[in-house]
Formats: sequence, C-alpha cells, structure tokens
Amino acid sequence: MGKVILTGDRPTGKLHLGHYVGSLRRRVELQNKGDFDRMFVFMADVQALTDNADNPDKIRENIVEVALDYLSAGLDPTKCTLFVQSRIPELAELTVYLMNLISVSRVQRNPTVKTEIKMRNFEANIPLGFFCYPVSQAADISLFKATTVPAGEDQEPMIEVCRELVRRFNQVYSPVLVEPNIMLPENATARRLPGTDGKEKMSKSLGNCIYLSDDKDTVWQKVKSMYTDPSHLNVADPGHVEGNAVFTYLDAFSTDQDFADFWPEYQNLDELKAAYTHGGVGDMKCKKLLNKVINRMLDPIRERRAEYEKDIPEIFNILKKGSEAAREVGAQTMDEVRKAMRIDYFEDAELIKNQAAKYAK
Repeated sequence: MGKVILTGDRPTGKLHLGHYVGSLRRRVELQNKGDFDRMFVFMADVQALTDNADNPDKIRENIVEVALDYLSAGLDPTKCTLFVQSRIPELAELTVYLMNLISVSRVQRNPTVKTEIKMRNFEANIPLGFFCYPVSQAADISLFKATTVPAGEDQEPMIEVCRELVRRFNQVYSPVLVEPNIMLPENATARRLPGTDGKEKMSKSLGNCIYLSDDKDTVWQKVKSMYTDPSHLNVADPGHVEGNAVFTYLDAFSTDQDFADFWPEYQNLDELKAAYTHGGVGDMKCKKLLNKVINRMLDPIRERRAEYEKDIPEIFNILKKGSEAAREVGAQTMDEVRKAMRIDYFEDAELIKNQAAKYAK
C-alpha cells in the first residue's frame, strides 16, 4: 500500500490538549498534505477494555465523544479511514500469533508498561489483557502495514516492540509485515504536555486536563488554577520558566501573531520569557495570555463539534463505513499472514492434492 499512517486513541473519555498537541493536530496536517497513500485512525476500544473490563459502558459512551473530537479537530472521513478496533476481528487473530514470538520478560521490560502498571496501581494483580497490550498494539500497526505512527515520545518503547515482532515474524515465516517508524511532534515541548497541575503528564485519570470540548469559561477556570513557579511570590521577583506549566503550554501553542494581537508589548515568547525571568511580569497576566491563545485555537473546533452533534446517527454511519473499509484491508493482510505461517489449509490446493495422494495409496 506504500506509505501508510496508523494512529488512534483509547475511547475512555473526551480528548484533551495533550492528545491534540501530541498527535491529533499532526494527523490533520498530514491528512491534508496528502503525502501518504493511506491513513487509518481508530478508536482502541479493545485496548481500553483491558483495564475497564468491568465497565464497558464507559467505552460505549465515549466512542461517540472521541469520534466527535476527531471530526471537530479536522479529520475528514473522505481523506482518512476512521474505524473501531473491536470491529476488526483480524486484529485479535494477529495478536494471538504475535504473542508466540515474544517473551513475558521482554514485555515486562517495556518502560511504558511499567509506568502504566504503576499509575493504575495494578501491582501483582495485572489483567493479562492489559499486560499484553504492547502485542495488541503491534498487531494494530502491522495488520495495516503502517509505515508511520504519529505519537508522543512515551510511545517509542511500544513502537520498538512492534518493530521487533515484525522482524521476528518475517524471519520465522516470510517477509509479509512492515516495520513502522514513529513520527514525533515537531515541537519538542509538545511531546509530553504536562497536566495543569504541573505533573509530568496530562491524564484523564489524574483530572488535570483541558479538553478539546471545554467551553471558554471552563478553560479559563483551569488556566487560572495552573501550576506556575512556586518561588515567584511577587510580580517583581525573578521567575522560572523551566517546569512552569503556563510557559510549557505557551511553548506548545502560542504564535507570534498571538503576541501581536493579545500582548503587543512583546514580539514573541522569547521576549516574554526573558522579561519573566528578569522579574516584573505577573503570573496572572501570563495566564490571561494563555487563556486567549487556547480559546483562539479551540474556537473553530467547538464550532465544528456543534455542527456534528446535530446528527449523531451520521457519526455512527461514518464509523461503520470506516470499519468495513479497514476490515477489507485487514482481511487481505491476514490472508498473507496465514499463507506465510502455512495455516491456510483450505486455500492451499497443493496441500490438499498431496494429502489426497498420500491417503489414496
């Protein structure tokens, strides 16, 4: 299929700015540039169930929320294939085959898995499905022969597992699958957007998110409470931009035009940083700027979302059509996989002929 992009999200809640700056914004740009032959974007509901098995309604309700976020952010179902993971049974089949090509210890060494296990307090009670999700993710990528996966840097260990499994499969059986490359955000600051509380990662479970669907009042309340510099007690005090969530967000989202429109005293973010570091710039002024920057960015997303919300059945129709198209591609890959593994018993005319000759004697 040539150059192929595959990426997606767990439908466990509405998407936030971390998702947007980490990969969603880039997906829209890549879709519109047209440099890739095909683009797949999916809702990883199977993966979401690995730690929500007792609450499937959470996933069920958020499928539409994530779809609305995708479409309102600018993903176009005529330019990319939007699908639901569980509607592609070939993914489950490929996952099982790939599980035979990796050891438990290799999965345990994955730093992303370690972090997720710790964050969810699983300790010794790790659901097997959750533990194996790096293999499931490798199946997601390789079933569609993705050459490129736009993702944040925290996903690099997962992509490496996928590459290892693809190499192993191709060595053991036949060169059918394709090794993917990760595409990191161009803005290094955006590779891991912190939460509004200044913690390492914006996360739905930590409650430190600004959502794409938040209204202006909600955004302002969250920006007002954001973590800044605890040592910057007075306006005249020198401030620190390192570890200051407000400046990290400005790094990720602000433009020179924002400064021209909202704070012309400074030409760009570098000038504001210099002034803040020197002393004389208040945190609240910086937060007011950030609030305007974020809301300017979110306004067109909100407008598109309002339109899509008027016809929810059409959202399901888009996902159904996309899932059908994705399954056609997956079925073709699995035909090649089964042939490579020599388990295409019913399609192998030579096998049937030889077996018939063997028992005819």
